[in-house]
Amino acid sequence: MRLDKYLKVSRLIKRRTVANDLLRRKLPMRLDKYLKVSRLIKRRTVANEACDNSHVTVNGKPAKASYDVKEGDIIEISFGERRLRVKVLDVKEHTLKADASSLYEVIA
Repeated sequence: MRLDKYLKVSRLIKRRTVANDLLRRKLPMRLDKYLKVSRLIKRRTVANEACDNSHVTVNGKPAKASYDVKEGDIIEISFGERRLRVKVLDVKEHTLKADASSLYEVIA
Protein backbone atom coordinates (compact mmCIF):
# COMPACT_ATOMS: atom_id res chain seq x y z
CA MET A 1 0.00 0.00 0.00
CA ARG A 2 1.34 3.39 -0.88
CA LEU A 3 2.09 5.77 1.96
CA ASP A 4 -0.32 8.50 0.84
CA LYS A 5 -3.17 6.01 0.51
CA TYR A 6 -2.33 4.60 3.95
CA LEU A 7 -2.46 8.11 5.45
CA LYS A 8 -5.85 8.80 3.85
CA VAL A 9 -7.26 5.56 5.24
CA SER A 10 -5.84 6.23 8.72
CA ARG A 11 -7.33 9.75 8.73
CA LEU A 12 -10.71 8.38 7.69
CA ILE A 13 -10.64 5.79 10.47
CA LYS A 14 -9.64 8.46 12.97
CA ARG A 15 -12.56 10.68 11.89
CA ARG A 16 -15.01 7.82 12.25
CA THR A 17 -13.84 6.97 15.76
CA VAL A 18 -14.07 10.62 16.81
CA ALA A 19 -17.59 10.83 15.37
CA ASN A 20 -18.61 7.61 17.14
CA ASP A 21 -17.21 8.90 20.43
CA LEU A 22 -19.24 12.08 20.06
CA LEU A 23 -22.38 10.09 19.35
CA ARG A 24 -21.86 7.86 22.40
CA ARG A 25 -21.23 10.78 24.73
CA LYS A 26 -24.29 11.97 26.65
CA LEU A 27 -24.80 15.51 25.41
CA PRO A 28 -27.20 17.80 27.25
CA MET A 29 -30.56 18.53 25.66
CA ARG A 30 -32.85 21.53 26.03
CA LEU A 31 -35.86 20.96 28.28
CA ASP A 32 -38.44 21.80 25.61
CA LYS A 33 -36.85 19.37 23.17
CA TYR A 34 -36.65 16.61 25.81
CA LEU A 35 -40.35 17.03 26.61
CA LYS A 36 -41.14 16.63 22.91
CA VAL A 37 -38.75 13.72 22.22
CA SER A 38 -39.99 11.83 25.29
CA ARG A 39 -43.55 12.60 24.18
CA LEU A 40 -44.54 14.05 27.54
CA ILE A 41 -45.77 17.08 25.57
CA LYS A 42 -46.84 16.66 21.96
CA ARG A 43 -45.24 19.75 20.37
CA ARG A 44 -42.06 21.63 21.13
CA THR A 45 -43.78 25.01 20.89
CA VAL A 46 -46.33 23.89 23.49
CA ALA A 47 -43.47 22.67 25.70
CA ASN A 48 -41.75 26.04 25.27
CA GLU A 49 -44.94 27.90 26.28
CA ALA A 50 -45.42 25.61 29.30
CA CYS A 51 -41.90 26.44 30.47
CA ASP A 52 -42.45 30.17 29.91
CA ASN A 53 -45.68 30.05 31.97
CA SER A 54 -43.95 28.23 34.89
CA HIS A 55 -45.92 25.00 34.41
CA VAL A 56 -42.67 23.00 34.36
CA THR A 57 -40.22 22.63 37.24
CA VAL A 58 -36.94 20.74 37.34
CA ASN A 59 -35.65 19.55 40.73
CA GLY A 60 -38.24 21.76 42.45
CA LYS A 61 -37.30 25.00 40.66
CA PRO A 62 -39.15 26.68 37.77
CA ALA A 63 -37.18 25.97 34.61
CA LYS A 64 -36.78 27.80 31.34
CA ALA A 65 -37.05 25.99 28.01
CA SER A 66 -33.29 26.37 27.55
CA TYR A 67 -32.45 24.35 30.71
CA ASP A 68 -30.08 21.45 29.90
CA VAL A 69 -31.72 18.19 30.99
CA LYS A 70 -29.44 15.57 32.56
CA GLU A 71 -29.98 12.02 33.73
CA GLY A 72 -31.41 11.95 37.24
CA ASP A 73 -33.33 15.23 36.98
CA ILE A 74 -36.88 15.27 38.37
CA ILE A 75 -39.30 17.07 36.04
CA GLU A 76 -42.75 18.12 37.24
CA ILE A 77 -45.37 19.27 34.75
CA SER A 78 -48.73 20.75 35.78
CA PHE A 79 -51.64 20.19 33.41
CA GLY A 80 -54.36 22.27 35.11
CA GLU A 81 -55.27 20.32 38.27
CA ARG A 82 -53.12 17.30 37.35
CA ARG A 83 -49.40 17.09 38.12
CA LEU A 84 -46.99 14.67 36.47
CA ARG A 85 -43.59 13.94 38.05
CA VAL A 86 -40.98 12.00 36.11
CA LYS A 87 -37.35 11.08 36.65
CA VAL A 88 -35.08 11.38 33.61
CA LEU A 89 -33.46 7.99 32.90
CA ASP A 90 -31.88 8.72 29.52
CA VAL A 91 -31.35 11.63 27.12
CA LYS A 92 -31.49 10.77 23.40
CA GLU A 93 -31.73 12.98 20.34
CA HIS A 94 -34.24 10.73 18.59
CA THR A 95 -36.40 7.85 19.71
CA LEU A 96 -39.23 5.76 18.34
CA LYS A 97 -42.73 6.27 19.69
CA ALA A 98 -42.69 2.81 21.27
CA ASP A 99 -39.38 3.53 23.07
CA ALA A 100 -40.23 7.05 24.26
CA SER A 101 -41.40 5.91 27.69
CA SER A 102 -38.00 4.32 28.35
CA LEU A 103 -36.50 7.83 28.62
CA TYR A 104 -38.26 8.55 31.92
CA GLU A 105 -39.84 6.91 34.97
CA VAL A 106 -43.13 8.20 36.37
CA ILE A 107 -42.94 9.08 40.06
CA ALA A 108 -46.07 9.11 42.22
